[in-house]
Amino acid sequence: MKRLCLLLALAAAPALANPTAPAAILAVDVKLAPKKVHEECARMEARESRRWHWKSDAPVDFNIHYHRGKDVFFPVKRNAMRGDGGTFTAKTAEDYCWMWTARDAPAKVEGRIAR
Repeated sequence: MKRLCLLLALAAAPALANPTAPAAILAVDVKLAPKKVHEECARMEARESRRWHWKSDAPVDFNIHYHRGKDVFFPVKRNAMRGDGGTFTAKTAEDYCWMWTARDAPAKVEGRIAR
């Protein structure tokens, strides 16, 4: 009986059945010390989209970026923002990172990234 319950629970929750599968919604809730960084990264295929929004109680620098070797590419880059949002669509398959950097003051950042 326990096995049946476990199988039903796993079938009803695909993210639990595959712990490496990306979550449909990623919540962001961090406190950054001055000059510190927080990033959330996800593999995206070409033409795949993510909706995102965030807010902060102090200005932060924000970007969405990816790496190719030693080069870093910034499809989205904003400085000194207290919030932003939109839909990001990948042009190429990459590991993309949403990154927040506190400026000269601590900052609390809250938001979400969703499929």
